[in-house]
Amino acid sequence: MKKIISMILVGGKGTRLGDMTKYKAKPAISFGGKYRLIDFTLSNLSHSNIDVCGIVTQYEPMELMNYIGNGASWDLDYTDGGIQFLTPYLKKEDIEWQKGTGHAVKQFFDFIENYQSDYVLILPGDHIYKMNYNAMIKAMEEEDSDITIATTRVEQDDVSRFGVVEINKDHYITKFLEKPSHPLTDLVSMGIYIFKKDVLKELLFSDTELLDFGSDIIPEAIRQNKKILSYEFEGYWRDVGTIESLYEAHMDMLNDSRFLGLNSSKNLPIFSRSLNLLPHIVLYSGLVQDSIVADGCRINGHVEHSSVAYKVEISEKAHIKACVVFSNVKIGEYAYVEKAIINEGVEIPKNYYSKNEKCILITKDNLYEVGEIRE
Repeated sequence: MKKIISMILVGGKGTRLGDMTKYKAKPAISFGGKYRLIDFTLSNLSHSNIDVCGIVTQYEPMELMNYIGNGASWDLDYTDGGIQFLTPYLKKEDIEWQKGTGHAVKQFFDFIENYQSDYVLILPGDHIYKMNYNAMIKAMEEEDSDITIATTRVEQDDVSRFGVVEINKDHYITKFLEKPSHPLTDLVSMGIYIFKKDVLKELLFSDTELLDFGSDIIPEAIRQNKKILSYEFEGYWRDVGTIESLYEAHMDMLNDSRFLGLNSSKNLPIFSRSLNLLPHIVLYSGLVQDSIVADGCRINGHVEHSSVAYKVEISEKAHIKACVVFSNVKIGEYAYVEKAIINEGVEIPKNYYSKNEKCILITKDNLYEVGEIRE
């Protein structure tokens, strides 16, 4: 028996991230040079000593599965539990595709039953934050709530992107609205839920098909007068589901040398899988300022206030400013790129120019739509 088990939902296509998710699941996307988005959730589980994790996949899971492996890089390679990939399967002559986040969990309820746990922790795999889930579990036990939802305050302009919650004086949720046009509060769901197992089973296997946690399951639980506690999180948190939010999270990191303690081995470090590459090299004509450069890079140009992932080549007289550069990118001589995410494997030609007021994504297909050659 386990007190609590976890499930990470990574099945969505992440269409708002464009070509970044064309061939990979969103949690496999690079962040901060050396990390993947999934690293944050897996590291949080490791530090919380939650040793059973089912990763529910559907869309382009191969790269993510290869990256995680048996979970050893996050100290999650347990014999009795550890990482288990839960993938779509054939049922009654049809593939059982996921119709929503709730339906994805319902498909694999046998996995939950197998461990006879008291609680089930449901997590997204593509958010940037640090959290010890034990504090949330403790609050749930003290209040004896049926469901606990991690919540946080966001800027007013962003509220409509999320599930908005209203609470009473005792911090119990009285109303939950998924992406409302006119929200009445700035308190939103982080997509992190802890359910009593029996309550989750009752909701998922009711006569009414409830497909999604935000749209269906939580509102139905409120209608049934379940005790739903709001656990308000006050640390840094970003849902990087859009090109702009992913870019802004990188800029947050570059603007704060102590961002989430990524440069420290103390206070809940974020683990990642090492690729065992050679250190990056900055050549005679190279200059790196206020930037992060991952291993395997060869820098002979100017990198300014940017994040550069693995195995990037920047040629002489090239200038990259306020950019996020993914792995295996090559940037030609005299190229200038400002305020962009350069997608994995893109080759920027000699004399290329792209300066942007708002962050854009540069891909192999749109290279000459968002920039030009200047002799």
